[in-house]
Amino acid sequence: MSDVTAEPDLGTKPGQPAIFFDGLSSRRRQVVLTLGDALEIAELSDGQAGPTVTRWAYDEIRRADSPAGILRLTARSAPPLARLEIRDAAFSVDLVARCLRLDEHQTTRRGIAKIVGWSVAAAVSIVCVVLFGVPLAADRLAPLVPKPIERRIGDASEVQVKTIFRGGSCNDPAGQAAFGKLVNRLRDAAGLDDDAMTAGVLRTSVPNAFALPGGKVFVLSGLLDKAESPDELAGILAHELGHLRHHDNMRGLIYNGGTSFLIGLLFGDVTGSSAVIFASRSVVEASYSREAETAADTFAIETMHALGRSPKPAAELMFRITGKEGGSSFATILASHPLTEDRLARMTKEDRPASGPPLLTYTEWQALKGVCGSGKI
Repeated sequence: MSDVTAEPDLGTKPGQPAIFFDGLSSRRRQVVLTLGDALEIAELSDGQAGPTVTRWAYDEIRRADSPAGILRLTARSAPPLARLEIRDAAFSVDLVARCLRLDEHQTTRRGIAKIVGWSVAAAVSIVCVVLFGVPLAADRLAPLVPKPIERRIGDASEVQVKTIFRGGSCNDPAGQAAFGKLVNRLRDAAGLDDDAMTAGVLRTSVPNAFALPGGKVFVLSGLLDKAESPDELAGILAHELGHLRHHDNMRGLIYNGGTSFLIGLLFGDVTGSSAVIFASRSVVEASYSREAETAADTFAIETMHALGRSPKPAAELMFRITGKEGGSSFATILASHPLTEDRLARMTKEDRPASGPPLLTYTEWQALKGVCGSGKI
């Protein structure tokens, strides 16, 4: 009596019907399968196995996606779209036992974890670029932008700004002359050497003022209407000149325009980029950082003192427009700029009796107040 145990016979189901797509045409072919030293796929004709269509080596067979109850296979040596569909469960078990590399191409849990990990890393990288990379680039690049390019950016931004405020520029000659005189006195006192500085008043009910790259300063007529003296308006303008001196407006354009603006700046496309449109709107509507606003306030205080005038009226104008902003210490912490009451308190401490001549005569001030004429906004 022999003690030798017989090896199980896995390949004893010849002629198993199946569906075959050869990957070269869309024709659905009826075939029969035989498990030998390789999987033999033969044509089924009149219920009988015909000539062999192809042979798939077991180590090249891979599982393909399939619905429940069907074993769908492909082979590395077959055309990419070739598929074999087997519905017999017992035959499928025998075949799977021979295909030791059947699921080698499937994504394992470890592979899924890698994909998820790299996806998270990519998302974190994008967030880091937005939060740290672009601001860092803006801080480093803003002071280095050549004057000619800065003026081109300013010209493009001015076009977009005037599109935003459709009321247009106020152009009364006497009013324009008075406004130019006020800006020039501030520029000289501040030591700004930009000979190409331009200033204008835009017709709109919004009470604001802003500066653009290239030495462009604009006052909105809504602010001019609320100003009660040249010193009030001058302090606001000195604050905006501080943003010019510190390149805050250029920094804001780079930051708000994002990477598309940086690429445009790199290749000289600063007038056709859609980023300028977005960035110009951001410069008008958004405030600067708390640090930038505080530095601009310091610049305004020093400029007004250099003119022998007090910075307090400008803070009084701001407070008259905004009212008290700080309702709680929590709001103060979250504020992106110093609260108006804090600025008023600071500039009140810096208040000094006037030691310099008036910035504008009464006649010039009245002309400036009427620079937009009697037309309705």
